[in-house]
Amino acid sequence: MTLVIAFIGKNGAVMAGDMREITFEGERPDREKLEKELYSGAIVTDEELAQKAEEFGVKIRVSDCKEKVSERNGVLVGEVSSVEGGVSKKRRLYASAGNHAIAELINTEMTLTSHGKGSNFIAFGNEFTKQVANKCFKDHWTKKSNLQDAVKILILCMETAAMKTASMSRQFMIVQTASNTDVLKVMERDRNT
Repeated sequence: MTLVIAFIGKNGAVMAGDMREITFEGERPDREKLEKELYSGAIVTDEELAQKAEEFGVKIRVSDCKEKVSERNGVLVGEVSSVEGGVSKKRRLYASAGNHAIAELINTEMTLTSHGKGSNFIAFGNEFTKQVANKCFKDHWTKKSNLQDAVKILILCMETAAMKTASMSRQFMIVQTASNTDVLKVMERDRNT
């Protein structure tokens, strides 16, 4: 799991997501031990990740080209995913100015889990990356901050988290919108395709 973060404000929304995808092959207990260390922040560099994978007897494939954030019809869409035992699980965030929705997908079944209006900061990822992003945002956001400040803060959050864990790539994408399109309409379109 990785990091997708978003700021939803009354005048727009901005979203950032890293590009790392990691697949693990090996015995389940060994994979779980490696994932636990990785997602707790104990493994910082790609070299440490490769070394730990070898120690645990787990084969890993790391790719840094998965696009996890996009813009569709004025709505920003971010997604994190995992596959376990042939079951695909995804959490998807839809955001535009002043509103957002969160959906969970298990295989092809989509369920709305949250819908909100107003300003918000949302982070998807493992507990470690979410903690780093939340702390970074809280440390830099002020009552006087605006959408352009949010862009800079999200960039700082992504860079800070990437320096602290090998679970995410140093490269990331950032998208933004000033549209206040109803996020539920885009979500419904996704549900029906």
